[in-house]
Amino acid sequence: MAARPPLVALKDIHLQDGPRPLFSGVDLAVEPRSRAALVGRNGAGKSTLMKVVMGFIEPDSGDRSVQAGARFAYVPQEPEITGETLADYAASGGAERWTAESWLSTFGLNPEKSTEGLSGGEIRRAALAKAFAEEPDVLLLDEPTNHLDILAIELLEEELISARFAVLVVSHDRAFLNRVTNTVHWLEGRKVRTLNKGFAEFDDWAAKVLEEEAIALEKLTKTIERETETFYRSITARRTRNEGRARNLAALRAERAEKMKDVPRELYMGVDSGGISGKLVADLKGVSKSFGDRTIFKNLTTRIIRGDRLAIVGPNGAGKTTLVKVLLGELAPDEGTVRMGANLEPLYLDQSREGLKSDMTLWDALTPGGGDSILVRGHPKHVAAYAKDFLFKEAQLRQPISTLSGGERNRLLLARALAKSANLLVLDEPTNDLDIDTLDKLQELLDGYDGTLILVSHDRDFVDRLATSTIAMNGRGDIVETPGGWQDFVRQNPGFIQPPKPHSSAPAPKAAAPAPAAAPKKATKLSYKDARRLEEIEKLLETLPAEIEKQDAILADPELYSKNPAAFDKAMKAAEKARADLEAIELEWLELEEKRASLA
Repeated sequence: MAARPPLVALKDIHLQDGPRPLFSGVDLAVEPRSRAALVGRNGAGKSTLMKVVMGFIEPDSGDRSVQAGARFAYVPQEPEITGETLADYAASGGAERWTAESWLSTFGLNPEKSTEGLSGGEIRRAALAKAFAEEPDVLLLDEPTNHLDILAIELLEEELISARFAVLVVSHDRAFLNRVTNTVHWLEGRKVRTLNKGFAEFDDWAAKVLEEEAIALEKLTKTIERETETFYRSITARRTRNEGRARNLAALRAERAEKMKDVPRELYMGVDSGGISGKLVADLKGVSKSFGDRTIFKNLTTRIIRGDRLAIVGPNGAGKTTLVKVLLGELAPDEGTVRMGANLEPLYLDQSREGLKSDMTLWDALTPGGGDSILVRGHPKHVAAYAKDFLFKEAQLRQPISTLSGGERNRLLLARALAKSANLLVLDEPTNDLDIDTLDKLQELLDGYDGTLILVSHDRDFVDRLATSTIAMNGRGDIVETPGGWQDFVRQNPGFIQPPKPHSSAPAPKAAAPAPAAAPKKATKLSYKDARRLEEIEKLLETLPAEIEKQDAILADPELYSKNPAAFDKAMKAAEKARADLEAIELEWLELEEKRASLA
C-alpha cells in the first residue's frame, strides 16, 4: 500500500531571529492519524515552529505544503478566552453550538459559565474543548497538560488516542508523551530530526545521535589540528599552494565554530539543605479541615521524618494547597493536632508566579534589594554569573519579565528559590513549562537533596521518580497515604479518584433522537497485563519468603554484630526490605484475585 501524503509538510525551512538563524533547513511532515511529539530545549523555537506549521509565521525561505481541504486547530501555551460564555468561546471557531457544548461538558465545564475569572485549568480545558469541537484534520497542542490535574490529563490522553485526526504536541510531560505519541520530532541545533517511534524510545535514540555528533566534532577538531600543523610546517611550499591550504583551513575552522554554536549550554543548579532539622519534621494526628459546609480532608494521621519525599496529588480544587499550609503549621486544623519539628528552615516555591511583576526586569527579580550581586546559599555571586547558570543571556538581564517564555519564567523562580538554604523544600507544580532536559536536571538535584521534600504535582513521571510516599485527595473530603509514587497509589487504591465521564461519541443534532448506545461487552477474565502481573506475583510469593529465611539465618549468628557490623546491617536491611516487599505483593495479589473472582 502506498504511503498517504502528509497533511502538512515543511521543507528546508529557514527563519532568522536576530543575528543567528532560529531554523536552518528544517524538514517536518505531519502524517494522517499520526500522534507526534515536538520536543527540544526551552528557547529552541518549538512554539515558533508550531506557528510555521499553522501558517501564522512566514519563513524566510523554504516551502510549506498543505493537503487540499485540510482543517487545522491550535491550542497555544497561553490561550485567550473571549466571548460572554464558554459556549460562545468554544463555538467561535466555526463549530456547531451543540458540539461545542458537548465537548465543554466532556472536559468538565459548564457551557453557560462566564469567561471571566477562570482558573488556569479551566482556561486550558476550554481551549481544548474548542479545538476538539472544530473537528480538525490536524490538532496542534502547545504544552496542553500545564495547569491540568491528573484526571484531566488522563482524559485528554484517552481522547487523543481514540481520535481520528493527526496530532502534533509540544509537551514536557513524559508520562503523557509515553502514552500518546508514535512519532517524535526533535528540534535541536536549528534542525529537526525525526524518530518514527513513540517517546518511550526517545532517550536512548537521542543519546546515540549526540554521541555520533560528538565523535564527528572530535574528528573535525583533529583534522584542523593536523592541517594547522602541516600549514605552518610547509614553509617551503609555493605561495599559491599556501593560500589554498589557508582557505581550506579557514573553512574547517568556520565549520567547527558553527557546530560549537549549536552545542547546548549546560544548566547548573545547586541546592543547600542548610542546618540539619530534627528527626521529626511534622506529626499530624486525627487532623481535619473544612471551609463552611465543605470538608477538605478528615481524620488525617501521618508523620513526616527528615529526608522523606512526600508527594501530594489530587484533582484541581481538592485542597492540596490547604493541606500544605496545615503541614507547615501556617493554617490551624479544625480537629486534631499538628506538631512541627525543631530547627526547620522551610522554603515554599509557589508556581502562581505572583512574585514576578511583568514590568520588572530579570535583574530586579534576582536582586530585590538592589546592587549587582546575589547571596547564593551564603556566598555572594554576581547576578550575571548566577543568571548564566540558569541559561539566561546577559542581554536578557535588563529586559522586562513579560518578554520571557513560560519556561524561562519558571527557571527564574527556581533561580530565586534555590539561592536560599532550606532543609524543608515545598514545591508547588515545579514542572510547569520546563523542558525535559531541565526537568531531568531538577529531578537529579532533588534526588541528591538531603533535606525533606514536599512535592505538589500533576506530573506522574516526576512523582514516580522522586516520591517515597504519596498523599492523595479526591475532592470529596477523603484522603489516603500510600508508600511510593503515583503508580503505587493507583495500584493500591483503585477508584479512589473517580475520573470524569469520558466522551464516547459526538452528539446527534437536536432534531434527531439519539441512538441508544450499545452495551459494552462485559469482561469475563483478567486483561493480559493483569494476568501477566499475577503470574509474576505468584513467583515472588515463592521467592520472597526464602529470601527472608536466608537473611534471618544470617542474623541468627549471635557473634555476627561484634565480628562484622557492616554484614549485620546489610542483612538487617535486606530482611526488612524483603518483608516490606512481601507485604505489598500479598496486598496486590489479593486485589488481583478479588478482581478475577468478580469477573468470573
